[in-house]
Amino acid sequence: MNQNTLTRREILASLGASGAVVGLAGCTASAPIRAGMPVPSMTSEAEASLLLDSIAENLLALQPESATSLGVDKGPRAALRSKLGDRSQAGQDRIEAVLRADLARAEAMDVSTLSHSTRTSVEVVRSAYRTALEGLALPYGDVAVGSWRNTPYVVIQNVGAYLDTPRFLDSDHPIDNAADAEAYIARLEAYPVELSGELGRIRDARGKGLVPPAFLIDKAIAQMETSLKGARDGGGLVESIERRTREKNIPGNWAGRARAITQQKVAPALERQIAELRTQRQTASMDAGMWARPGGEAFYRWALKASTTTTMTPDQVHQMGLQQLAELQGRMDPILKKLGYTQGSVGARMQALAKDPRYKFSEGDKGRAEIMAYIQDWLGKFRTRLPDAFRTLVRGNLEVKRLPPEEEPGAPGAYGGAGSIDGSIPGKFWINLRSTDLHSKYSLPDLAAHEAIPGHVWQGEYANQLPMIRTLLAFNAYSEGWALYAEQLMDELGAYDDFEVGRLGFLQSLAFRAVRLVVDTGIHAKKWTREQGVQFFVERNGSNPLEVASEVDRYCSWPGQACGYKIGHTEIVRQRTRARQELGGRFDLRDYDDAVVKGGNVPMDVLAKNVSEYIATAKRAAAA
Repeated sequence: MNQNTLTRREILASLGASGAVVGLAGCTASAPIRAGMPVPSMTSEAEASLLLDSIAENLLALQPESATSLGVDKGPRAALRSKLGDRSQAGQDRIEAVLRADLARAEAMDVSTLSHSTRTSVEVVRSAYRTALEGLALPYGDVAVGSWRNTPYVVIQNVGAYLDTPRFLDSDHPIDNAADAEAYIARLEAYPVELSGELGRIRDARGKGLVPPAFLIDKAIAQMETSLKGARDGGGLVESIERRTREKNIPGNWAGRARAITQQKVAPALERQIAELRTQRQTASMDAGMWARPGGEAFYRWALKASTTTTMTPDQVHQMGLQQLAELQGRMDPILKKLGYTQGSVGARMQALAKDPRYKFSEGDKGRAEIMAYIQDWLGKFRTRLPDAFRTLVRGNLEVKRLPPEEEPGAPGAYGGAGSIDGSIPGKFWINLRSTDLHSKYSLPDLAAHEAIPGHVWQGEYANQLPMIRTLLAFNAYSEGWALYAEQLMDELGAYDDFEVGRLGFLQSLAFRAVRLVVDTGIHAKKWTREQGVQFFVERNGSNPLEVASEVDRYCSWPGQACGYKIGHTEIVRQRTRARQELGGRFDLRDYDDAVVKGGNVPMDVLAKNVSEYIATAKRAAAA
C-alpha cells in the first residue's frame, strides 16, 4: 500500500494488529502489549508519529499524575484524573513490561527516512527507556522513567508518596466542579494504597540489606510524623478540598468525606511506614554513600550514567569538579576584592559576604514577604532581556509558591518546572522559606533565573509544544544544564551590570555545582562522610551551612543526580563554542538558543546532533 495514501484508521489498524498499541479506555486502540510479538519496520512520518503517540499514551497510563499536571486528563483520558500511580512491586513490574515492549517497537523503526525532529524523538525514547530498564534490573530502588529522581530508597526524607501526593493534590489536581472533587476523593482513597505499596518495597529492600543512613531516616521520621499529625487532625488534604469547593460553591460533604479517609485509612498507612523506618533505624549506620550498601557501587555507576547521559567515571567527574571550581573562583576573586573582601580564600570571603547585613532579608514572615517580592522584581528584569536571547518566545506562565512547611526540612532551597500544556496550571517556582537565612539578595536573582525564567519553567514551555512523548521524557543533564545555561545568559545579557554582587552570586552558583561533582563522587565512590561533604562546601565555596546540610543529604538519597548540572551546562556551552567557530559571523545567539531549547530535552549525544543540524541549516541559508 502506498504510504502516502494511508489513512489514520488504517495505520492504527496495522499497529494494533501487531500488538503495538496499548490504549486507554476510549483511546485509539486496546490491543495488549506482549513481549516477542512482531513489530513492523516504521518508515513513514505518519507511522512514526502514531507509534510515538501510542508510546506516550502507555506512559501516561502508568503516570496518571503527569496527565493531570500537563492538563491532558480530559476526553478519552478523563479516567486518569481519578487515579494515582502504582508504587508497589507489581506496579514496578508493570512499568518494566511496558517499557520493554515499547522499546522493542522504537528500536525496530527504520529512522533513515524520517525528518530530523522525528528521528530525535525516536532517539529520545530509545535512550530514556534503555536507561530506565537498566535501573529496573537492579535489585532495589525507585527508577525514574524520563525524569531525574533516581534513588535507592523508596521512602526517605525527600522521596515518597507522603511528600509527593499531598503536594500534587493541592497544587496540580484541579477542583472546578463536582466531578473534579469526586476525582480528588478517589485519589485520596488511592493514597493509602500507594503508601502500602511502598511499604512492601522498603521491607523487601531491608531484607536485601539495604538500609538508608541513620541521619536520613531521622529526617524522614520527623517529616512523616508531621504528615501523620495532619492526617489525624484533618489538615492539609482536608483543608485543600474544603477550601476549594467552598470557593467554587460546589455543594457536598467534601471535607467530611476527606477527613474520614485521612483519619481511618491514610493515618494508619503512615503509621505503618513510620514503624518500618524505626525498625530500620535500629540497624542503620552513619555511612553516607552507596559504597556502604550491598550492590551500591553498581547502583552508583548506573545512577551517574542516568544523571549525566555520559559514561564518565566517578574519578573523571571528581577531577572535573576540582578543575572547574578553581577556574570559577579565579573569576570570583577580583569581584570580591572590588567589594572590599581582600583577605583569605575565596570560600572564606564568601562566608563573610553572606553575613553582610546589606544582603540579608529580615527574619520571619516579614522576610518571607520580602523574598517573594524580590523574586518577582528580578523575574521582571529577566523578562525584558529574553528577546535578545531567543528568536521564538514563550509565555513564561509562572507561579511562585512556598514549599509546604512539612517538606522544607528535607528539601533543597528551591525547585521549579513548567505547568500544563494548555496553560491552565502555571509553572511553579517552589521556594524553601523555613528560614530567611537560606537566601541572600545576591544569590536569589540567579536562583530565580535557574528555576523559573529562562530556566526550568521557560524551557518546559517549549517542551510542551513537542509531541507528547517529548513532554513526558526528560534528561537530568539537559534539564539542569539548561537551567545553569539560563543563569549564564542573564549574566551575559547584562542583568548584573549595575549589581556586580549579583554576578558574584551567579559565579558562586556555578562554583556550587562544580563542588557538587566533587562531593557527590566523594560520598558515593571515595567514602567521604556526610560531615566531609558539608565541610568541603562551606570551606571551599563559602556556602551557607544551613543550605548545604540539606544539599548533602539530598546527594545521599539521590546518588549521581547532582552531577548532571555542571556536566550538562559544560556540554551546552561547548556546543555553542563549536557552533560559533563553524559559523563565524553567521552565528546568532538567538538562533543557537532556539535550536537548543526547541530541540527539546535530550541526552548529550543527541544534543550534539541537534546543534549539528542547526549549523548545517545556517550554512545552507547563507549559501542560498
